[in-house]
Amino acid sequence: MVRHTRSIALVISIVALTAPLYGQVRPSVTPPTMPQATTSNLKPPATNNVPSIGELVAVMEKATAQKDQGREWSTPVKLVIIFGALTILPSLLVMMTSFTRIVIVLSFVRRALTTQSIPPTIAIMGLGLFLTFYTMAPTYAKMNTEAIQPYLADKISFATAAQKAADCMKEFMLRQSRKADLALFVQMAKAPAPAAPMDVPMHIVVPAFIISEFRTAFEIGCLLFIPFLLIDMVIASVLLSAGMMMLPPVMISLPFKLILFILVDGWGLLAKSLSLGFR
Repeated sequence: MVRHTRSIALVISIVALTAPLYGQVRPSVTPPTMPQATTSNLKPPATNNVPSIGELVAVMEKATAQKDQGREWSTPVKLVIIFGALTILPSLLVMMTSFTRIVIVLSFVRRALTTQSIPPTIAIMGLGLFLTFYTMAPTYAKMNTEAIQPYLADKISFATAAQKAADCMKEFMLRQSRKADLALFVQMAKAPAPAAPMDVPMHIVVPAFIISEFRTAFEIGCLLFIPFLLIDMVIASVLLSAGMMMLPPVMISLPFKLILFILVDGWGLLAKSLSLGFR
């Protein structure tokens, strides 16, 4: 499973390094539009079409194999891209997938429950990682259909496959990004207003996506805090009226918050809401 995780993230990292070479902004006077305008009619591919480990290994072997064609990238250049991508693998996983929102929300839940380090951080990160694979499966399946399989069948070049895979990742990020955040970074970059959301270059889409994910995660975290905060206030009021001012309210409210969270099937609802929250 660890090798599978690294292989999938490796393909994403290769795409991220090659994508800025192609994503140029077209001059236009039309302001940036919402990403849903061009992607709402698209149906996500089946999740069972996610590339397998063997297919990812075949891509790496074919990309680094010696080629006699002058149009293909040289093997040393491809090796530099692959090993360079490995160094920024964690950052790419955080910046270009649903991992950021999921981990922040799970951390908010643990903080609201006041259970200190329970669940442990490694469990939170593991749950966030596998929920990320689940939510990103349609995007990975589309990358497999449009980029990986045609490249393995010698229908497109490595550069074209990288561009198509980058467009799949960009489409996912644009669906989650707010129009105001995209317009903000376009304005700060002093770039011409794009005619369509897909014309926005990757170095603008990624920070806009991260800011949007931060905002959404904090909104969800604030809403999750409210019921647990009410329990703390009720317990504190009861203890104060009973004259037990020296007894920490958190110690008494913790069992009630855990019981409430278990009765409503909190982890199941949380996983379902986070998974369905991505467009």
